[in-house]
Amino acid sequence: MTTNLLITPDVKIYDLLKAYPQLEDKLIQIAPVFEKLKNPILRKTITKVTTLKQASVVGRVSLSILINELRSAVGQGNTELGGEKSTGRKKPVWASTENIKYEYDAREDLESGVHPVNKVVKESSEMSGNEVYLLVTPFTPAPLIDMLVSKGFEVYSEEESPAKVCTYIKR
Repeated sequence: MTTNLLITPDVKIYDLLKAYPQLEDKLIQIAPVFEKLKNPILRKTITKVTTLKQASVVGRVSLSILINELRSAVGQGNTELGGEKSTGRKKPVWASTENIKYEYDAREDLESGVHPVNKVVKESSEMSGNEVYLLVTPFTPAPLIDMLVSKGFEVYSEEESPAKVCTYIKR
């Protein structure tokens, strides 16, 4: 199969795997969290909205390493990306348990293929003032964070353990 899809940070995982199905195993090798791609429900939903840039956050792998390993596997040359953001951001004062209006531990739902996006967007839209939404996931939900930020929300995530990421959302 010949394809012209150039692998860049903005390529969606769905498009990547459609053009290069053989890269599924490579993604899992780079970051074992991508094993979830084998779940057909997650494959049909999350991969259509998740870019490789977002996947690097979810997989806790350098964007440069992710892109260049995938490019190398299909015969594309390496690229210099630069500008990777440091995640050493200080926790904002508002991201505390005091003002939590909604708390949703989505780990079990995600494991069974239920994506939390609709629930989180609906409930967070009902918040006002200093109210905070706490979302718990097994990884940083980068696509959801990007969507919320684009809608004007403030968002902060922190990894409490390798299987628990707390994401605080404020209007």
